Amino acid sequence: MTPTDLAALIRAATLTIFQAHDLDTSLVPETVVVERPRNPEHGDYATNIALQLGKRAGVNPRELATWLVDELRSSEGIADADIAGPGFVNLRLAAAAQNATVATIRAAGEKYGRGDELADSVVNLEFVSANPTGPIHLGGTRWAAVGDALGRVLAARGAEVTREYYFNDHGEQINRFAKSLEASALGRPVPEDGYAGEYIDDIAATVVEANPGVLDLPEADRLETFRAQGVDLMFGHIKSTLHDFHTDFDVYTHENSMFDRGLVDKCLDKLKADGAMYEADGAWWLRTTDYGDDKDRVVVKSDGNAAYIAGDIAYLQDKFDRGFNHLVYMLGADHHGYVVRLKAAAQALGHPADSVEVLIGQMVNLVRDGKPVRMSKRAGTVITLDDLVEAVGVDAARYALIRSSIDVNIDIDLDLLRKQSADNPVYYVQYAHARLSALARNAAELGITPSDDHLDLLTDDAEGELIRTLGDFGDVVATAAELREPHRIPRYLENLAGAYHRFYGRCRVLPQGDEQPGDVHAARLALCEATRQVLANGLDLIGVSAPERM
Repeated sequence: MTPTDLAALIRAATLTIFQAHDLDTSLVPETVVVERPRNPEHGDYATNIALQLGKRAGVNPRELATWLVDELRSSEGIADADIAGPGFVNLRLAAAAQNATVATIRAAGEKYGRGDELADSVVNLEFVSANPTGPIHLGGTRWAAVGDALGRVLAARGAEVTREYYFNDHGEQINRFAKSLEASALGRPVPEDGYAGEYIDDIAATVVEANPGVLDLPEADRLETFRAQGVDLMFGHIKSTLHDFHTDFDVYTHENSMFDRGLVDKCLDKLKADGAMYEADGAWWLRTTDYGDDKDRVVVKSDGNAAYIAGDIAYLQDKFDRGFNHLVYMLGADHHGYVVRLKAAAQALGHPADSVEVLIGQMVNLVRDGKPVRMSKRAGTVITLDDLVEAVGVDAARYALIRSSIDVNIDIDLDLLRKQSADNPVYYVQYAHARLSALARNAAELGITPSDDHLDLLTDDAEGELIRTLGDFGDVVATAAELREPHRIPRYLENLAGAYHRFYGRCRVLPQGDEQPGDVHAARLALCEATRQVLANGLDLIGVSAPERM
């Protein structure tokens, strides 16, 4: 019995006692909260449903808890139930109900932890979206890891997810990039506000090698050659780097396509016709204050050129036109203003505000020898994805970036991530999987196979703790998807690895010496197989490998 199963049982019991006492059953929530007590002596699980509903139903919470306990004690799968404090209900599961989780996991395999509550969601997930003027920096690297993990988690709970990368291969940033390449090729100093670093020199040299006469071209043609080919080379590097980082995109969209396809004009004409835009001071403004913004936003400037938001509006509508019903934007810490702006644009176009979701991520800092690492030799200025992977590897980099909430700045300790010890969280989790894999190989050599036939023999407290932790996995994944918090997965995996290591220290899985294999060994081996499966499933959700040997 998993926490989800138990919550359903408690809800059914609550409805039964409400009906028996002529109480308003509409007060009973669709989802009942079930938690693990901090003190295991209080029980396996606890619920506050009696406290939550007592006063609203006109019943003393403790009396309601008494009714609920009586009903639950007669339920299959419940070994005992009692009341604590003003109305908390503590529960102990029957061994058969608890241990059935092991068989459930083994039967489900790679599908364990998946669900379908998001089956109606067609999600466009946009992240990274860095312009091709240089390697992916640390902020973009965080989004590359977290965004990909979020996509995996949403898909695991039934959503149809499209990962999208939006970029601009024109504009002032690209002009500065092209001029920097040209300057490098001509042996000139880096232009003001230009880009520097080994990557600029490498790309410039590649363009010259592919176009031997490029430096003799008229200035405009020469600059366009460096722009077009330089962008292609840079973006090729970005795609390759992201792929090696286990992050791939389904769609790449050019910002200019919004203008070239006439989508900007089409959107602005609609907004004008609907009265959502107005003309003032020679410019056209979007009435974003109607939807909670602190001021209206200029969409077409007084010189007739479109403001940046014009492309954003068209792009937003384009996503809806392609069939998405939920848009998720993952943006950097300096984009807080976009939250209200994008939601306002969606509403002005006739879409619900909650169909647009903007996640804001905070900064990443690298630390080595207790000191900040600030410079990248290749990029010349900031630390890049390539630098981080070179220092600690893909698995450690992804894990470290995903395991913290995006709401907080994080310091990544490069020395810690290279340690092969329990202090290094990714090593700790991967080692648990490798240890379990080795255990399975050893069991096979002894001719012992895992079996669900005698799971009732799993009665040790450490076994119970491990089984209950395994049972939490589906709820953890569901919550991570609902709250857009993939960091819950690695934190859970660390707890699971800890529960397994404690179990392994207390319970002998394989016979030793002259001891003959028995039913308890087969049952414990089944528990170990279920644990290995959940570790593998969780690591896959964050794009980190599950090694069989370390």
